Amino acid sequence: MSHTRALAVVAGLLIAAGLPPWGWWPLTICGLALWYQVLDSGNAHSRFGRSLLVGAAWMFPSTLWMVDLTPLGWPLAATVFSVMFGVVGLLTPSDRRYRGAVFCSALALIELLRWNWPFGGVPISTLAMVGVQTPLAPAAGIFGSPALVVLLGLAGVVLVDFRSRRKAALLGVIVLGAVPLAALLPWFETNELGTIRVAVVQGGGPQNTRAELCQNRQVFERHMTASQLITEPVDLVLWPEDVVHPAPVEASASRCAEPLLGRDEANQRIAELANDLGAVVLTGWFERSADLRANLNYVQVTNPNGATVDRYHKVQLVPFGEFVPLRSLIARFSNELPSRDVRAGTEPAVLDSALGRLGVVISWEVFFDHRGRDAIGNGGAVLLNPTNGSSYWLTIVQSQQIASSRLRALETDRWVLQSAPTGFSALVNPSGDVVARTAVSEQAVLMETIDLRAGRTLAVILGVWPVLIGSLVVVAFAVLDSLRQKLYLWLKRRTKKKKARFASLS
Repeated sequence: MSHTRALAVVAGLLIAAGLPPWGWWPLTICGLALWYQVLDSGNAHSRFGRSLLVGAAWMFPSTLWMVDLTPLGWPLAATVFSVMFGVVGLLTPSDRRYRGAVFCSALALIELLRWNWPFGGVPISTLAMVGVQTPLAPAAGIFGSPALVVLLGLAGVVLVDFRSRRKAALLGVIVLGAVPLAALLPWFETNELGTIRVAVVQGGGPQNTRAELCQNRQVFERHMTASQLITEPVDLVLWPEDVVHPAPVEASASRCAEPLLGRDEANQRIAELANDLGAVVLTGWFERSADLRANLNYVQVTNPNGATVDRYHKVQLVPFGEFVPLRSLIARFSNELPSRDVRAGTEPAVLDSALGRLGVVISWEVFFDHRGRDAIGNGGAVLLNPTNGSSYWLTIVQSQQIASSRLRALETDRWVLQSAPTGFSALVNPSGDVVARTAVSEQAVLMETIDLRAGRTLAVILGVWPVLIGSLVVVAFAVLDSLRQKLYLWLKRRTKKKKARFASLS
């Protein structure tokens, strides 16, 4: 391996080191600087190859947890993402004064692409997850998570440019300081609607487990037991995703030590819990659809009087986990595919309750900024994230989910309450700070007094459009300038040949 390629691999490893759960964010900036540095020479083909190596060294270790979810999907996804990052090198010129702007813009465009494609997007191991740990984080409240990608890229460019382009580097430093400070100004204020006392329930139990018919009652009972730890008045109780898992009617209990959990029993006991606590109780359900053709993953609202009043079905589904793209092809390589897909919901990401309108993003949805915007844009006064990471190996994805909850809090200026059956559960305030977090496998209840809010931030109103349009303009300018230069050189060579031919004839 050449010296330059080795540096590209180091750059990717440094970028990965800043991601959760490791969180050494200054190393990510150093990695971006090194990546930018190795693009300062060579043709488009070599810059693509170096960036491909950066992407591979970044993606393969930081997505290792996927191997337990889909052994085939992990290397495939990491390879696809690596190729995407190769395009960053392809677009970044090596000989233009504006190449730093192109590098940052191309980086933002590729991140936005993979947040939305393929299979609805796979926004894992993103630069925004690093950015939320840095002093740059407030910028997410203006221009959303993509702004953090641009600013981190700019920080890497500044490190390199300080050696040779001091004025440009100083301008970059000003931008890095000004944008987060600007986010502290009251562009669009949100208003407090009042305070409520909340309880986030984690039932506990072993990590890295799969849903199993005989264990469904155990999971339900753990959360019922944990709910008994609530000994003071509360207004809202949040259970995790998929902990109310009633058995299908045709299921046999002969091999199970305990009676199977039935739908009517689950509803009755949850209603009693809501009535006993005098609180709104939100529970995560997973069951067969009425036509038996699909599974349903939804959150149900039970008011203090025991009445079920609303339900939200998960819209953004996990590829290879809740639905299988290219099922007939993938089935040839894996025998662990879900037998049926989850049916996606179509309604806005809100739930109406006795406390008013609550925003909700189920599990995987919290990784997507547009799901959070949908919840708050439709009147959510708080953002709830019932999740289930109990089947995942390691704690990489759980840590990255905490980072995503922090991003959604900053973008929406809302409290984010994350509840998981075995960890991590967390309370995140509107400033993106983790106020409380559970440990893996423990049985616990997180309690806090939070404020409900109305109003929308600039990030909710504008979405990704400012960064997307700005990045497209910069990259398009660079591409057109490159084409103009190539056309100029072609015409120059052609004119030179014509002159030479004319001279030989004369």
